[in-house]
Parts: sequence; C-alpha cells; structure tokens
Amino acid sequence: MSRASFAEFHCSLSRALDVMGDWWSPLVLRDVYLGIDTFDELVRDLGVSRPLLKDRLDRLVDGDVLERVVYSTRPQRFRYALTASGRELVSVLIALTQWGDRWHAPDGPPIVLRHDCGEILEVSVTCRACGGAVRPDETSAQPGPGGRAAPGTLVVAERLARIS
Repeated sequence: MSRASFAEFHCSLSRALDVMGDWWSPLVLRDVYLGIDTFDELVRDLGVSRPLLKDRLDRLVDGDVLERVVYSTRPQRFRYALTASGRELVSVLIALTQWGDRWHAPDGPPIVLRHDCGEILEVSVTCRACGGAVRPDETSAQPGPGGRAAPGTLVVAERLARIS
C-alpha cells in the first residue's frame, strides 16, 4: 500500500511530513545523528528490511535531510551524513524524544543526552525574541506571507483571513 503524498498541500507541516512522516525516517535520522551511518549498520540496528531502508534513505537524501558520502569505491559504499536541514531537524527529534521520555517511558529514558555545558540536556522551546517558553495557550496564528487557501489549508486560510 503506497502512502499519500502531502507535497502539493499548501502547508509547511504537510510538506515536512512528506519528507519525514513515516515510522522509519525519524529513527534513521536518530541513528545517523548517533553515528550509525552505513546501510548495513542501519539495517542491523533498526531491524528494518533492506528495500524499506533503501526507500527511506532515498527519500531523506531527496528531501535534503541526509547526504551520501562515498567511503569505498570498490565496491561503492556510502556513509550517510546530516545536511544543514537534517542537523536542524535533529533538534526537533530531540524534543520529541524527551516528550516520549516524560509521557511514555515508565522505566526512564533509554538514552540521556548531555549538552556541551556538561549538564544533562533538557530541551525547551522558547521564543527567540523574549526567551519565554512556547506554550499552545500563549500563541496565536495569523496569515503568513505565503498563506493562501489551497489543499491542506482551505479551512485554516478562511479562519485566519477573518483574524487579519
């Protein structure tokens, strides 16, 4: 069964999910971040089938999240490295992982990350301007410069138009 594509949706979240929105891609990205960066290591660590992993790696490379780096020419073999986009996405996955640690890890976190300052990392999403915590009840949406009514945002665009 093929998955639906959100590439034509006029929504940044939909387009991000088109690249990362399956079960395996975030885990592949996590592993590459942790240094598990060859095809065989990824198959071994994740227990994923080789064809499925090839498909996910191709999608992540096409989506500019990972890049292939040749480490052997005979036979040709690649390591996978994070692109700038992928490095930025790791921060999102760290936040999602810590949400999982809080709400779905009854025995405690399986992995603990340490920040360069020496302390165990505790991610928080903050406003760049004021430094305040970002909470759903303290934010509001308004139309952006690329906003319009289109597939994926028909009702959202109508509601946001009423606000402006």
